[in-house]
Amino acid sequence: MNEYVATAPRTAGDEAGAASSWPRALAALGLLGPLVAAALVGALHVLPETEAISPIRRTISEYALTDTAWAFNVGVVALALGSLAILIATAAAGLSRVGSLGLVLGGAWVLGLLAVVVFPKHDWSVGPSTAGHVHRVASLVAFVCLPVAVILLTRRRAAPVTNRASRSAFWLAVASLSWLGVLIGAWLISPVTGIPWYRALPIGLVERGLVLCEVAAVVAVGVWVLTATRPNPAFRPANRARIAPAA
Repeated sequence: MNEYVATAPRTAGDEAGAASSWPRALAALGLLGPLVAAALVGALHVLPETEAISPIRRTISEYALTDTAWAFNVGVVALALGSLAILIATAAAGLSRVGSLGLVLGGAWVLGLLAVVVFPKHDWSVGPSTAGHVHRVASLVAFVCLPVAVILLTRRRAAPVTNRASRSAFWLAVASLSWLGVLIGAWLISPVTGIPWYRALPIGLVERGLVLCEVAAVVAVGVWVLTATRPNPAFRPANRARIAPAA
């Protein structure tokens, strides 16, 4: 004799929720990267071993030449891996297209960050080095590629979903390019003024403003994925049941 049990039908909302769960998890995991980076690099500004490094006149990479270089390196690697997870999440959530220029430039940002760790900056107490030259190029690639990537991913005509987080990411990327423009401007006028570009401005302060905006832009993109893929109760119909034979 067959027994019958009531089972809830599988709805389009259920399928959409399942499809969006892993991009959300990936984005949430990726957000840990910028938070770890901010905590570690931020701590280097106040730790007794490194507090003497001027945040106004010295670049952030200076911390990599100290005994606490591990904190700087772990922070940068965490930022790179977190950024990679968030970029993949945008594609998985349908917010970006695999192979798009925005994702390619985002990948260049990740590679640039990893190269910054592998190749430390010049130690001027010893003199310039090949690693220092690679470090400078990698830093420039990372600083340029990230804001352009975010702008391409979140601009209204390209993004399938826009909300407050995506707009915040867009404008943080614009602010990043503004900070970068200050550095480029100092470099361009240095032949005229005769003042080296890195002495013509408070390079540490400008770089920290640039990095702060770029890290915040990464966080905003991660939040964009979370908010754009949030399950919508409106897609779930009223509880209904169908009668199906029991196994």
